[in-house]
Amino acid sequence: MGKLNRRVALVGAGMSRFGVHYPKLRSIDLWQEAWLEALKLTDKGIKPQDIDELFLGNFTADLFNHQGHMAPQMANLIGLNPKPASRFEGACASSGIAFRQGVMSIASGVNDVVCVGGVEQMHELNTEGVTGALAAAADTTYEYYAGATFPGLYAAIANAHFHKYGTTSKDLMRIAIKDYENGKHNPFAQVQRTIPEVMEKYRKRAIQKGQPEPTWKDEFEFLESSKNPLIASPLRLYDCSLITDGAAMLFLASEERAYDFTDNPLWISGIGQGSDSLSLHDRKDGIITSLRATKAAAQQAYSMSGLSSKDVDIVEVHDCFTIAELIALEDLGFYAPGEAAKAIERGETKRNGKLPVNTSGGLKTKGHPVGATGAGQIVEIFKQMRGYAEGERQVKKPLKVGMTHNLGGSGATAVVSLITKEKI
Repeated sequence: MGKLNRRVALVGAGMSRFGVHYPKLRSIDLWQEAWLEALKLTDKGIKPQDIDELFLGNFTADLFNHQGHMAPQMANLIGLNPKPASRFEGACASSGIAFRQGVMSIASGVNDVVCVGGVEQMHELNTEGVTGALAAAADTTYEYYAGATFPGLYAAIANAHFHKYGTTSKDLMRIAIKDYENGKHNPFAQVQRTIPEVMEKYRKRAIQKGQPEPTWKDEFEFLESSKNPLIASPLRLYDCSLITDGAAMLFLASEERAYDFTDNPLWISGIGQGSDSLSLHDRKDGIITSLRATKAAAQQAYSMSGLSSKDVDIVEVHDCFTIAELIALEDLGFYAPGEAAKAIERGETKRNGKLPVNTSGGLKTKGHPVGATGAGQIVEIFKQMRGYAEGERQVKKPLKVGMTHNLGGSGATAVVSLITKEKI
């Protein structure tokens, strides 16, 4: 994988608050919220006339909101018409793909400054409707009509990993506990409550209703209780990501233009994209304990940057389910196959551990507005590496290299990006 022909800088980033916003706010409102925060976090400011093109990630507003052709609509809202505006779809990796395309447009010399964003408003549909819309990212010939929606598909992945490596439900629970702890401190997260705080809420509610007071001895006992029901064994409710409305936005610039917007740009030093069969049953050699698209995307990003997993200081991985976070850590090269669970138990992936993972709270607590997720991951890395996370939420160790990993479907698409403080 060759180097980018021109250096590409990340000069600004922002997002809306992720959460349940419909019907009060719709996609157009969330998009403008993300624009305003991104403007605020662009040190020297940026204007619509500075921007050459819009790259928009959106999975399926066609099904969620009966709205297609979104890119020119979103461009109009931030004053970019009649400049080029395109929408990119790759399931939950939609804005990760949009980001890669924006990077390449600058590296090629076609553009000097671009806006990359993602938006999704999912709550216009009920849970059944959302499940059906999301299933369009699976194999509708062999999986969907057999009842294999994404909780079931990732449950199959989890069971395969359990069988092959001895991973347990308790290993997945540690991931949920860590991500809920991180989400507690993220003011943009959909859920800002730790698992112990969730337990206390249920305890108080039981007392108010005159019911027996729960006696869970710890988070694990709570997560094994009826308050955390099985969704698709072994995955339970708190193993799953959220239905979310939200938007995120990024500003990219060439090296020649970067310092017009900030004195402290971050640099896109490596980026890769991989793909695989849409359906689990058709994966190479029947292997589902590892995602080939992630490995391919990571290898491209490492090769382009000259970096390796050992150089990464912080990472946002695509944890649509807890098992997805665990497998991503192995596929990205941080841990050998079957070894990530032990590292998680040692606390290595906590906010101030050896490798902070999903300091945003991940898709499970920050939320998962599918078309905005990839861009939202990059917003988190931007805030952490620039020191904007603030207070207890800010990772304490120096952050020179950040990574994002954005996954589509059950692993048919993956985008991996490496963002550095220094030019490479």
